Amino acid sequence: MIDTHHRRRPEAAIQRAVFQHLRARAAPGVLAFHVPNGGYRKPVEAAIMKGLGVEPGVADVLLFRPGACPHCCSAGLEGFALELKSDGGRPSEAQLNFMARFAAAGGHTCFASDLDRALAVLEAWQLLRGRTL
Repeated sequence: MIDTHHRRRPEAAIQRAVFQHLRARAAPGVLAFHVPNGGYRKPVEAAIMKGLGVEPGVADVLLFRPGACPHCCSAGLEGFALELKSDGGRPSEAQLNFMARFAAAGGHTCFASDLDRALAVLEAWQLLRGRTL
């Protein structure tokens, strides 16, 4: 039986699988989450969310791990932003803008076009233990 829900929302299926890997294989100290910015909102609710600080284009997966501040060497966090795309999808201007701002703030960013690429990036960033086959 074909799962038509996943066929209609392939990026959501990739994201679900990424979080399954993170739950099973995250390196010690890794914090990962999704900011639910997308979806339809009534204009009043959208205005409220904007006033509360919602940013357009936030990456699908935000990750943090213990790191060191390059300026004072004190303990801190190292940040990562992973945007997931499928079927030749391209990032929006808002997503490109967010990724540029995240990188300028010292974070690591990547656009991944499928699950294999997403897992390879997380492994390269040393956020996942082990390797996929």
